[in-house]
Amino acid sequence: MTTNAELRTLRLYTTASYPCSYLPNQSARSEVATPDHLIDAHAYSQLMRLGFRRSGSFVYRPHCPHCQACQSLRIPVAAFTPNRSQRRAWRQHQQLQARVLALSFHPEHYALYQTYQRARHSQGGMDCDSVEQYSQFLLHSRVESRLVEFRTPGDEGALCMVSLIDLLDDGISAVYTFYAPEPKASYGTYGILWLIALAQQLGLPYVYLGYWIENSSKMLYKQDFEPHEILRDGIWQEHSRTHPANAGLQG
Repeated sequence: MTTNAELRTLRLYTTASYPCSYLPNQSARSEVATPDHLIDAHAYSQLMRLGFRRSGSFVYRPHCPHCQACQSLRIPVAAFTPNRSQRRAWRQHQQLQARVLALSFHPEHYALYQTYQRARHSQGGMDCDSVEQYSQFLLHSRVESRLVEFRTPGDEGALCMVSLIDLLDDGISAVYTFYAPEPKASYGTYGILWLIALAQQLGLPYVYLGYWIENSSKMLYKQDFEPHEILRDGIWQEHSRTHPANAGLQG
């Protein structure tokens, strides 16, 4: 286990500017924690609470001098109440069979990843990821990471969705999810609801959803999971739109 003293030995480096992935005509910079061999599951849990996140073995947080749009968002699972749309997604997909796996390459996962990227992020670069790029992004980790695959019922159920998650000291981090691009499906919503239910079962207080940008249409779905907390000025603060109390996921 990494001690607080070892955590203090980490060094933070700021990257050069690069095009922002979320806001048009904006540049971005990141603050990177190194060396990565010191970032084990315990250290990473502490870094997550400080607003860091990982992509492969790359642990970073936004560090843009003139923009504070990226804010870390997490769901306190004990207080979470699904809205009508989320309850509908739960009922629609609760027959899916989930299986938790260690990180390893599965050709079927890679094929679904390629299909997802072509449908959802065409010409964004990731739609052309090679096996090596896919593996570096999703299968390289120094922390407690798992793959969760979701299939239709049956011994040879069709693969519908795969989620990469990290297990933290105080919760679960949703790292990346990809799924079959079916127009009437709500796989993404269901995947988050499944993680909330898992965190509740494990007695973990939070599900971390990564960064949220208020003016990014790609991230609007995150604010619909209420109540949620936003990290502002180093303090996690409740940030929730008021809506009537609803029944639980089984309702």
